[in-house]
Amino acid sequence: MKPDQFQAPDYYNIDELLSEEHKMVRDATREWVKREVSPIIEDAAQNAKFPKQLINGLAEIGAFGPYIPEEYGGAGLDQVSYGLIMQEIERGDSGIRSTASVQSSLVMYPIFKYGTEEQKKKFLPKLASGEFIGCFGLTEPDHGSNPGGMTTNFKDKGDHYLLNGAKMWISNSPFADIAIVWAKNEEGRIHGLIVERGMEGFTTPETHNKWSLRASATGELIFDNVKVPKENLMPNKSGLGAPLGCLDSARYGIAWGAIGAAMDCYDTALRYAKEREQFGVPIASKQLQQKKLAEMITEITKAQLMAWRLGTLRDQGKATSAQISMAKRNNVEMAINIAREARQILGGMGITGEYSIMRHMMNLESVITYEGTHDIHLLITGMDITGHAAF
Repeated sequence: MKPDQFQAPDYYNIDELLSEEHKMVRDATREWVKREVSPIIEDAAQNAKFPKQLINGLAEIGAFGPYIPEEYGGAGLDQVSYGLIMQEIERGDSGIRSTASVQSSLVMYPIFKYGTEEQKKKFLPKLASGEFIGCFGLTEPDHGSNPGGMTTNFKDKGDHYLLNGAKMWISNSPFADIAIVWAKNEEGRIHGLIVERGMEGFTTPETHNKWSLRASATGELIFDNVKVPKENLMPNKSGLGAPLGCLDSARYGIAWGAIGAAMDCYDTALRYAKEREQFGVPIASKQLQQKKLAEMITEITKAQLMAWRLGTLRDQGKATSAQISMAKRNNVEMAINIAREARQILGGMGITGEYSIMRHMMNLESVITYEGTHDIHLLITGMDITGHAAF
């Protein structure tokens, strides 16, 4: 892969909207990605191996639970900082961002929001430091967009719960130390359980032959009469709203992360167009290439403004789930369209591992589906503006 020469576009001077802390956090993450991720990510993707050596670095830059208070091992940062970290990591690779997103929003967030003080003290510092890696079990083989139909369940056996069922498409599962598992009790109410590696009957087979997120480890969670201690149930929220609250946080991070992938594709295409000559001139001088590049920077700028505004709303406690859905859907669609256009600017070179574009494009095919499909997010917006549910 070519050396990482990335220069971030900022057409509307959005940096002026950021605090010095925001820029410091972003720039530190950007430099780490250039130094640690870019040189090895193409081999990791080609070989379909998650680069575990990055875990310590992710922890050191505060990518695990950046908004978790310092007393529990987090960095105590705001939501805009979290978004900027996700943007820069996904600029490197969506799969690496997925690992950080899951750890932060789908593992640490529910323990912090729904867990007991004992659970927070036991798990959060180890998750923040990367000593523990977690995963999130909601999607099932027969229940994706309809998580409320889950069949994974647990029964009260007096001194423990007995958990049975299966989850699939679970990022981090093959090597996760703990899993946040959503299951129904005997009354059909959804609760979150912390399932720990080593519990008898708990297995995590890996999913192979992926054409997307190849540098991310994906697998299943299988529960065959797993005895879960009662103290591992998170008591402070139940019902479908509990896992959906976690997904709000994760989708917010994706809305920022997708911008990073789009910026990388745009920057690569712009640099290539200036250097590549045909008919005696750089192809950047041609109208059709300028049209592509102009549309790219316009859409990136719109997405940057949307993500920044959403971040400020979240910091004020005002962002709605529907607003987060809109940003996730819009920004991922924007990124995947830019990846496709950028690939065309590079011609045949665009499909090679010498450039990042094709890897981003394949990764975004997963991002546009996971944590709420493109279509479901459209319907969430539709329900919000009409008052009628279409799903």
